[in-house]
Amino acid sequence: MTESWTPERRPSLAGRLARLGFTDAARAERRLLEAERETGARPGGDLLDALGGTAYPDLALDGLLRVLASAGERGAGELLEALRDEPGTRERLTAVLGVSAALGDHLARHPDHWRVLRDGGREALPARPRDDLLAAVGADPAAAEPVASGHGPGTLVALRVAYRRRLLALAGRDLIGVVDVADVAAELADLAAAALEAGLAVGRAEVPEHGTCRLAVIGMGKCGGRELNYVSDVDVIFVAEARSAGERGEGEDAALRAATRLASAMMRACSSSTEEGSLWEVDAALRPEGKAGPLVRTLASHRAYYERWAKTWEFQALLKARPVAGDADLGARYLGTVAPIVWKAAEGESFVEDVQAMRRRVEADLNQRTADSERQLKLGPGGLRDVEFPVQLLQLVHGRADAALRSPTTLEALADLSRGGYVGRDDAAALASAYRFLRRVEHLVQLHRLRRTHLVPGDTDGLRRLGRALGLRTDPVGEFTALWRRHAREVRRIHEKLFYRPLLRAVARLPGEEARLTAEAARTRLEALGYADPAGALRHIEALTSGVSRRAAIQRTLLPVMLGWFADAPDPDAGLLGFRQVSDALGTTPWYLRLLRDEVTVAERMAWLLGSSRYATDLLLRAPEAVAMLGADADLAPRFFEALRSEALAAVRRHTEDGGAASPEEAVGAVRGLRRRELFRVSVADLLGMADVRAVGEALTGIAVVTVEAALSAAVNKIETESREPLPTRMAVVAMGRFGGHELGYGSDADVMFVHEPLPRADERAAGRAAHAVAEELRRLLALPASDPPLEIDPNLRPEGRQGPLVRTLASYAAYYARWSEPWEAQALLRADPLIGDAGLRERFRALIDPVRWPEGGIDEDAVRQIRRLKARMESERLPRGVERRLHTKLGPGGLADVEWVAQLLQLRHAHEVPGLRTTRTLDTLDAAVEARLLDAGDAAVLTEAWCLATRIRGSVMLVRGRASDLLPTDHHRERSAVTRVLGYPGTGDLLEDYRRHTRRARAVVERVFYGAD
Repeated sequence: MTESWTPERRPSLAGRLARLGFTDAARAERRLLEAERETGARPGGDLLDALGGTAYPDLALDGLLRVLASAGERGAGELLEALRDEPGTRERLTAVLGVSAALGDHLARHPDHWRVLRDGGREALPARPRDDLLAAVGADPAAAEPVASGHGPGTLVALRVAYRRRLLALAGRDLIGVVDVADVAAELADLAAAALEAGLAVGRAEVPEHGTCRLAVIGMGKCGGRELNYVSDVDVIFVAEARSAGERGEGEDAALRAATRLASAMMRACSSSTEEGSLWEVDAALRPEGKAGPLVRTLASHRAYYERWAKTWEFQALLKARPVAGDADLGARYLGTVAPIVWKAAEGESFVEDVQAMRRRVEADLNQRTADSERQLKLGPGGLRDVEFPVQLLQLVHGRADAALRSPTTLEALADLSRGGYVGRDDAAALASAYRFLRRVEHLVQLHRLRRTHLVPGDTDGLRRLGRALGLRTDPVGEFTALWRRHAREVRRIHEKLFYRPLLRAVARLPGEEARLTAEAARTRLEALGYADPAGALRHIEALTSGVSRRAAIQRTLLPVMLGWFADAPDPDAGLLGFRQVSDALGTTPWYLRLLRDEVTVAERMAWLLGSSRYATDLLLRAPEAVAMLGADADLAPRFFEALRSEALAAVRRHTEDGGAASPEEAVGAVRGLRRRELFRVSVADLLGMADVRAVGEALTGIAVVTVEAALSAAVNKIETESREPLPTRMAVVAMGRFGGHELGYGSDADVMFVHEPLPRADERAAGRAAHAVAEELRRLLALPASDPPLEIDPNLRPEGRQGPLVRTLASYAAYYARWSEPWEAQALLRADPLIGDAGLRERFRALIDPVRWPEGGIDEDAVRQIRRLKARMESERLPRGVERRLHTKLGPGGLADVEWVAQLLQLRHAHEVPGLRTTRTLDTLDAAVEARLLDAGDAAVLTEAWCLATRIRGSVMLVRGRASDLLPTDHHRERSAVTRVLGYPGTGDLLEDYRRHTRRARAVVERVFYGAD
């Protein structure tokens, strides 16, 4: 591959050029032959290989031949010798020529400039771009205020030639990958600053009165952030003052006029067109009042504007402000003046919302103006702005309290945000990777013609050039397009997540001193927010935020906001304590704090439930990983019964079918863990108002059914294992009371009856013993000490109560109900629902009891009188002594029992003829009675509202206290307030008044409908 080609070997040359990647190998061959005839130059094999390895070999060859042609015989020989003997020079020059037609043109005009691409060529340039460019315009770099030797076209041309020579040297290192894209951007910004300084020197030569003023040039945007492109407008702001200290009036006005002329001359020096083109546009539109405002202002004028009139976007722009040219002292004073204002900007009303709205307007405007938005590297979806905007917004919000976040450079700021825990490591890494990729592509697109563009080429040749420049050689177009789209999708996803993160709004609303969470700020905030034990709360905060770990950093971000959310809950101290306990349990889990930071819904909901509910807090502390379900409403919906049942029974099988070695305790332990998780799900939905009374009752009943069924399976397995034979009987569990009515509360026992049916030819006594053993084992397993709320199995509603057998056969139940059943037992059966066990037995038991509870013709008047007497006796005897009757939600007037006895009396009298009444659910019974015209719709509404309110109160008491109670709390202020808040009442008095009103109206209906009073 190192031997030369000759005319005699022409037949193989075109093929070789094609294999090297030339798109028009025949044309390339002709150009090479023509060049040899005209100059005698014969590129060697290594040079051809290098040309073929470039982004666009045809372009590189054309550029090289033009340079050789313009260099003259001696210069061309020196260049070819260097390309032959210096691999680094060969690599840099061919890489530049294969990407940039514009730099190829520059080299053709200035063929000696290739030397800056030689090994060591960079060292031939002055070390500081400022010195180089000032010298180019004839100014003394050592002077305090350098003045150019002139301001005519020759001076401007010299500036552009010197600028592009340095640009060429940088591109040579950039395109062979020896300098990082961030360093390229920083060098471009420094080169632009040097050009501005040289332009200012030219301006001084044009403006004789420049000595009357001091002028500082403040770089903005990418220039200020040291992340400039190859071709970009350079955004600036000018600040000036009279040279004579304290000068006011006409002297200051004259100085400002001189400064304005000087600034205008500097802008022309950089922007005006010459035979060497222009450098770039100098854009001062980011100044106060934009183009409508004066070009130059004093420092005091800038301060007054930003303190009084500046819009949100202007503070965002000031993030990148940096003195780049002119009077360094004045520039530093400008920065010292505006920086404190910038870092208070996020405290403004609707700051975050304004920034977000502006971004949406930009996107909408782009879509309206151009059909090429999808090809936009800068403003399009998943483009550079989608990285820069969230980074800047996070800086403005969190940088108030954390000075480490104030870098004007996007990649540095992103790294700082990641180190501080404000952005997840994975998200930060993905954004940084995408940003580097997009900036590299942007540089390559602009280098081609040295034009300001941010569009990915739409043609195949352009895409091929980009792909090859990035090292993608197998399928440059396809590989580049796929890589670009993948980065864009990821950027857009993370942008939506970070930029519209609700936590930003919450943090931005905090006063600056509270966002910092110093010990003094925390103590003051705790007292103001109403924490009962500020000292104890402060200890929790210190434990959560102390140290330099990422965990502590994220907590320092979260806690200022969460302290307010805890304070919105009934018990802020309990909320903060619970948060510390959960954080201690999950602190090393990578997803936990990331979830709270990125999903503000989780953090806010967590604060509310920890500060409201001892019950939910206890559940969460026993299974802290359940916090993950707080993020989505769908995750808080009760799970479908069959899915829950399958999971529970599968857990039993895993623990009881391991080689035949039964482990019922472990099996039921796993099921109780499942129950704990589901109870947390339901309690959170209840606390957040996402589940009504009926939904909560159904969900809690379903959880209990699954738990009892799984325990029954484990118990049967154990008894069969111990006896070494299959169970000789079929078994079923009949849910009774609230369990059978599908109206369980958080603290309800599971009222049940056990029924069995011996298998054919089985010994009845053996079957009875086996059934009794299973029932006892089931009760034992569910009574084992555990961390979850207990589920007590209460079989006392069975025939003969505690005196009767724990388990009966179906035939025994039939005999008992035929001979001994009392009216109250028929009433108890109204809520009997065989839910668990053998399906056939369950149906046979239901067929057995239906005639008892729904007797043909209904119960007679004697039975009605017995039921009424029993109810009256219960009202006088069962209420605990010393209890305020009207505040007892179950047995008090207008309470649960009153409503339920009305419904049950209607069932006993009419269910035989009204199928709708044949239900175990109280509210369904009332609805059916209205439909059958057995109950006035208004009366039913009164009873329903009273029943629902009493049920909600009982549930809320359990959620708040973690202990069941039938009494409306009146004596314990904190519990009373908490229950009131959880129920959504403004104050305790409002709750009491509402409850008394509902129960008073319900009792009136009971007196009339149940007791028959006029």
